[in-house]
Amino acid sequence: MKENAAQGSTFVIEGGHRLQGTIVPQGAKNEALQILCATLLTREEVTIHNLPDIEDVNNLIEILKEAGVKVNRHADGGLGFQAETLHEEFLCSPEYLKRCASLRGSIMLTGPLLARTGQALVPRPGGDRIGRRRLDTHFLGFMKLGAKMQVENPTNLCRIEAARLEGCYMLLDEASVTGTANILMAAVLAHGRTTLYNAACEPYVQQLCRLLVRMGARISGIGSNLLVVDGVEELHGATHTLQPDMIEVGSFIGMAAITRSELTIAGVSMADLGIIPEHFHRLGVRMEQRGHDLYIPAHEHYEIETFLDGSILTLADAPWPGLTPDLISVMLVVATQAKGTVLIHQKMFESRLFFVDRLIDMGAQIILCDPHRAVVVGHDHRKPLHAGRMASPDIRAGIAMLIAAMSAEGVSEISNIQQIDRGYQCIEQRLNALGAHIQRV
Repeated sequence: MKENAAQGSTFVIEGGHRLQGTIVPQGAKNEALQILCATLLTREEVTIHNLPDIEDVNNLIEILKEAGVKVNRHADGGLGFQAETLHEEFLCSPEYLKRCASLRGSIMLTGPLLARTGQALVPRPGGDRIGRRRLDTHFLGFMKLGAKMQVENPTNLCRIEAARLEGCYMLLDEASVTGTANILMAAVLAHGRTTLYNAACEPYVQQLCRLLVRMGARISGIGSNLLVVDGVEELHGATHTLQPDMIEVGSFIGMAAITRSELTIAGVSMADLGIIPEHFHRLGVRMEQRGHDLYIPAHEHYEIETFLDGSILTLADAPWPGLTPDLISVMLVVATQAKGTVLIHQKMFESRLFFVDRLIDMGAQIILCDPHRAVVVGHDHRKPLHAGRMASPDIRAGIAMLIAAMSAEGVSEISNIQQIDRGYQCIEQRLNALGAHIQRV
């Protein structure tokens, strides 16, 4: 595993270079965080293949190691995680709380710890600065399973305890992916039956369910928003392979289109991309499935569709099987060089569109209507973006800025690239191998 990137690192990007060749997507980041937390549910070894070497994943692995999980590297490249004995003193320590506070995915340690040890401490979590991301769904679910929660002010530290978890019916207040995963991991070891309605059904959650079933859990309704879990006494070891990261696949589709590059994305799980290819198609981006690969031809021009009545197209995020919010930033950048106009509606997070002021400085024609909506008028490559200096506020805005800089005229700089490193593995090395000019300073 690579060391964490320095806080002050910067990408220097010489734009205007076309890419050529084949790129392999990394294992899915969001799936990896859930699967790693699930390893706490058994004393036996869980082997994971295709883990991405990225900052969020590496930080979670370090937390698991400190908590007593033995990590073994296998000859076939898989990593084995065995939580035979947990260091409960570390799980109550200021160091544990500090580490968790800097990693939002650590919230999903709560369900497994509650099921395994009967208690968990939860600090205010860190992660992307993309607006309010409440945790009510997690906590309400735990309390319905019989847990007690105490909030310690002014630190907002939550202490959750349960002598025994009891299955029940619950209607989740929102289809939260991490909330569903967290409650699910607690429910598999609860006494009796738990029914989760309005559960998230993203591929990440489906993959987590499949691993838990291989570990001995009893779950039905996988892939739907109604999950039924019959609790078992214990789980055992298993092996799991992460899917290709659909967010990275979508990022590469957008990157190929705006830089007018011919690109093949290898080993794509098309069935798990859902509506993503269709939304790029509506922006005018053509692609072709070739076996397990996705081929994007060089686009000299691409034109945004309108609705059937001729009105301006709207692209909006929604819970699965709707469009993932993690690709809204990328699609917005791609639209800046399309022919036509599109309304981008980011419904789920109120601060994810604030990076567009940097794109406007680069020459993009964008009207930010409010924190959730932006109208993009495409230049059709007649007026390329020009170089700029910017800072990455979060993972997805960071990759969108990188894509914009790769298509721009001149040399751009992106600071705070630790945000990009949190979600994209060795991104400059992989893109430079295809013809990009990106330097890490």
